[in-house]
Formats: sequence, structure tokens, C-alpha cells
Amino acid sequence: MMTDAKAPLWTPPASRAAASAMAAFADLASARAHRKLKTFRELHAWSIEDRASFWDLVWSFCGIVGDKGERLLVDGDRMPGARFFPDARLNFAENLLRRIGSGEAIVFRGEDKAEARLTWDELRAMVSRIQQGLAAAGVGEGDRVAAMMPNRPETVAFMLATASLGAIWSSCSPDFGERGVLDRFGQIEPKVFVTVDGYWYAGKRIEILSKLKPIVEALTTVRQTVIVPYLGVHDMVAEALPRAVTLNEFAGGFEAKEPTFARLPFDHPLFILFSSGTTGVPKCIVHCAGGVLLQLVKEHVLHSDNRPGDRVFYFTTCGWMMWNWLVVGLAAEATLLLYDGSPFHPGPNVLFDFAQQERMTFFGTSAKWIDSAKKLGLRPCETHDLSSVRTMASTGSPLADASFDWVYQSVKRDMQLASISGGTDIVSCFMIGNPLEPVWRGEIQGPGLGYDMATLDDDGRRMASGKGELACMQAFPTMPIGFWNDPDGVKYHDAYFDRFPNVWVHGDFAEWTVHGGMIIHGRSDATLNPGGVRIGTAEIYAQVEKMEEVVEAICIGQDFDGDVRVVLFVRLKNGAALDDDLTKRIKTRIREGASPRHVPAKIVAVTDIPRTKSGKIVELAVREVVHGRPVKNKEALANPEALDLFEKLAALQD
Repeated sequence: MMTDAKAPLWTPPASRAAASAMAAFADLASARAHRKLKTFRELHAWSIEDRASFWDLVWSFCGIVGDKGERLLVDGDRMPGARFFPDARLNFAENLLRRIGSGEAIVFRGEDKAEARLTWDELRAMVSRIQQGLAAAGVGEGDRVAAMMPNRPETVAFMLATASLGAIWSSCSPDFGERGVLDRFGQIEPKVFVTVDGYWYAGKRIEILSKLKPIVEALTTVRQTVIVPYLGVHDMVAEALPRAVTLNEFAGGFEAKEPTFARLPFDHPLFILFSSGTTGVPKCIVHCAGGVLLQLVKEHVLHSDNRPGDRVFYFTTCGWMMWNWLVVGLAAEATLLLYDGSPFHPGPNVLFDFAQQERMTFFGTSAKWIDSAKKLGLRPCETHDLSSVRTMASTGSPLADASFDWVYQSVKRDMQLASISGGTDIVSCFMIGNPLEPVWRGEIQGPGLGYDMATLDDDGRRMASGKGELACMQAFPTMPIGFWNDPDGVKYHDAYFDRFPNVWVHGDFAEWTVHGGMIIHGRSDATLNPGGVRIGTAEIYAQVEKMEEVVEAICIGQDFDGDVRVVLFVRLKNGAALDDDLTKRIKTRIREGASPRHVPAKIVAVTDIPRTKSGKIVELAVREVVHGRPVKNKEALANPEALDLFEKLAALQD
């Protein structure tokens, strides 16, 4: 078990903790548990001891709109197979649109090229018109609406209109290539396809008509393609595509009225999300309306302490599950702050500018962005008024110790830093922050309420200390309904439950800390095994990326001479060279900061490192290339050409 005798980086003031929704919820939970739940850990223990009562209380405390029904949990000991609120009827969109009035629901900024503001009433009116357009196009319960869209207000409105009808929403970002879009949407056969006439990135105008033509022609189930204006050429784009209309033609002719909401079963499908790996065609992961709503409202209201009138931001694209997470902030009656484009354009401080100007309360981003901001030497504590920001959240990859330090030294001292970890598979967070406990350097604060988390050894036994396989030991509401086109559930079962029966194995290599927090050491399928000892890649990155000369790194295990050796690839700053001195200093840093076992056998300089479109480095893809094996689903990568840098490297031949 990890130990740290130092003081926490931040401790919630007693007044803030007492005023949190989590504290109020704990008081109500205490009455149900017939004992005082004095700490978050006691509250969490109750939430997994009595899951039915816990989720029942979440429903009522968070004001879920709908009919709960009599039964709370059926077959709760089965995974998969458990059913939460099997008699319930609700509508996801109705819960996100329950607020009315002239207050701001959405504020949008697209770099320095576009801005928009929508009140709650204006958002409802937009949803109403789009809902009528979808219905006119024949969209009903169970039909799919697919979107290749930027993070704009219209995207949120289309999703809400889709959900209001009981149809299923799926999205990706417009920077996806033709093959990547078809690998995803071609599987789910959408009835309506929504896209833009182009987008802006780093100040560049990017038109996409040439890409849209083959996509629209291949999606033969699509009855109507809707072109949303961004670059101002939407009329031309609509005319050039079959069965295409502009947004105004699609929805502008309808009079705004009160939207209708189809109340459907708790487990009615809502979202289809896609795995982002590079080992085959993306898996189509189907999530249900009730599970997503209940789980994410819990995370916004209780764990993130987002309140009515708060201003909630997450830097994300529509191809990352954090977009689905973000939009549920509407159910907490918070204003969504949407940003589309480069997070460093028109200047490196653009997100901090946005935070100051819009009085952001919750600032969500990725570990990669924090590392980049740190390496740029940004010090917003000296240049910006961030007094409104109560919480900064980070996900996408493990947040390095040095990034924790930078946030508290250079962004804001009196602020909760919530490193969070979950995934597309659960469209939520297994490990997350909470407003009642301190923040410790390098640690996620703890498990989410209602999640029975464990680390397991190779025999599936719970571990009190040491690094193991991250697992959830009991069923939870955001387990997928299943995979699309997997009628017998075989692929779904094999993905999560094959290794240890009736246990969700998540695929992360993790370790509990003495504070009850957690450190994620990387994906378990990318874990290194030199000499049979399991090593997490994140432990190596945490050391290497502290070094001035190193921009980023990627580490793999190479099969060599009957064993596995650790190979580290580094991308260096301009002007830096991987000479004997730097190689020695990298190895020394890893040896002293991690262990001698972590020291790579080979260190190789490369000019680029491949990443998915959500910013995750792809260790498995690099490992395949190094071993001369083909990489499937390259369209999942933002820079697939980077894989070429790892082919047949002379440095790895001896």
C-alpha cells in the first residue's frame, strides 16, 4: 500500500464541507441506515451494503422526474443481469430540461470565431423544433440518430430531442476520418445523420464536404442528413449531398411549443458509445437512460457539488464520454460552458480566459492538457481572477504528481483538484473526488458512492495493498445494456466478466493508498512484465515527464530473447538530443523515483507519439507495430501517421 506522510495539498474548509450536497445527503442516509454516517467512508460503506436504499435515496434527493415504481433492485447479485428500478418510467431529456426561465442554460465559445448564449427557454424552444423535425423524419423509439458534430449548443439540443422521443443518440467529432465514422455509425444504422459544414481548429478553417459525400452515400439507412451552420457554407453543403437539408429547413418551419417526453423503462437505451482502442472495429456500447441519468446526476450533485446556477465546464469533444458526462450538468440546473477548438488558441491561456470571463465554478480538463499548460510555464494565479472556481477535475490518463503540484502552485491554492477515473464502458467514474475529504498528491480521492471497488490479485482475491486489477464487485446502474449486434451477449460477457465470474474487471492496474484513495498505474493490458514482475507504465511516465527535455513519452514491453524488456520512447523539446548524458539521467530518474525494475532496457527518441482523438496514448498499437503486427482501427487515432515512426527500428534489433 502506498504511503505518504506529507500533509494534504488541500483540505476542504469545514464550512464548505458542511454546506455541500454530500453532507446533506449523508444526514438523510444516516436516518435510513439507523446510524450516524459521520464520514464519507462510512457513507460509502452504507451505499454498497444497501444499494437498493442508496439508489432510492439518490433518486429522491436529486429530484429525478418520473415514476420510480415499487421495486428498487432485482437480481442484484447478478453481473450482468441485475436490474435497477425495473418498474420505473422516466425520460432522460425531461430531467435535463426541467428548469425554465431566462437564466443561461448554455454558453458556447468556438475559439475566437463564434459565440452563443441560450437561456433555458431558448434551449427548450430549440429542442421542441428539432423534436418535431425528427418526428417528421420518422424517428421514434429505438431509432438511432448519429451526429458528427463539434461541441456546440445545437449538438446538445439534438441529443435532448432524440432522447425525448425515446430514440438512441450516438456522436463523434468532425475531425474523424471517413473510415472512422463509418466503422462506428455503419454498425448502428442511423435514421438521421447530423453534421456541420466544417469547423475551426487552431484558427484554421476546415471544410469537410469532400469527406461528407462518401459518408452520407455509405450510410444507406439515413433518411435525412441535417447540416448545421458553422463556417457559413451550409446551404452549399446541403445542396451537394443526397437527402440533405440545412438545420433551418429541418426545424425552422416548426413553431416552438412545450416539448413532449416519452416516459420509458429505466433500462431503455439512450446512448451508443464506442471503444477507442486500436485492436479491431470499435465496440458499440449501449447505455440505458435511467442508469446514465441516476449515476451522472449523483456525480454532478454529490461528488462534484454542482448546484443550480453554477457554471460547469469540461474541455471535451463529442467523441469522448466526458461530453455525455458534461451535458448531465443540466439536470443539476447548472449552466453548461461549451468550448470547441484548440485549447491553446488564440492564445495559451484561452481556457483560463473563458473561466474568468464566464465565472466558471467547475473546470474540467485532461491530464494531458494540465501537463501541457505546466510545460508552457502558465501561471494563471498571477494573470487571472479564478476566484469563482471551486473545483478543477482531470481525467483521460493518470495525473502525475508534478501536475498536482503545478495546479496548486500555479492555478489556485484554495480549490479542490479532483482526479477522476472511469471510462466509456461505464460512461461514469469508478474513482472520483468528493467534497468532504482532503486531496493528496498523486491520488484520486476515492471510490464513487454505490461502487464496490477492489483491486484483485491474479486469483481474483481482494488485495489490501499492492498493485492489482481494478474491479467492481457488485452490479451498478451504468453497466451497459450490452453491445450492439451482440444478441447472445457473448462479446459483452467476454469483455468484462470472463476473467472472474460475476465481477466487473475494468482493465486498469491500480493500487489503494493509506488515505483510502487510489493510484492508477495504467491499463492492465499495457502492463509491463519484465522478469515476471508487473509494472505500470504510468509509474514510468510520472518520472520521465518531470524532465525539462522530455515533452511526452510512451512505454511498451518488447518480446526479446525469451523475456520482455521495457522500451521507452521519448519525444523531446526542440533543440534537445538523446545523447549519453540525457539517457543516463532518464534512467537515474526512473531508478530513484520508481525502482530499478522500472528502468528501460532501451530508450529511443521519436518525433511524435500516437494518440486517440480523446488524447490517450496508444501503447498497445505501438507494441503491435514494434512486433511487426498489423494495427486495426487506425481511424481511432488523431495522428495515425505517427505509428510509422515505430516500424522496424534498428535500435530495437539488439
